Amino acid sequence: MNSRKKLSSLQMELLEVFSFEVSDEQVKEIRSLLVEYFADKTTTDVDELFKEKGWGEEKIEEWSKEHMRTEYK
Repeated sequence: MNSRKKLSSLQMELLEVFSFEVSDEQVKEIRSLLVEYFADKTTTDVDELFKEKGWGEEKIEEWSKEHMRTEYK
């Protein structure tokens, strides 16, 4: 059975924006703005985490060598 979830404030805001007539090009521009915003936010959060944990390039190198795939039996 599917449970219904309330829309978030962001979803409500976007519905309000899209209640007006917008072109396909404007939709692409808005999508691009949202992607850029969330990418910047993620970068800032990761930079903060690295600073907080005292991590550096060696941590990235360590992660690059990890194999996190599910083992098949």
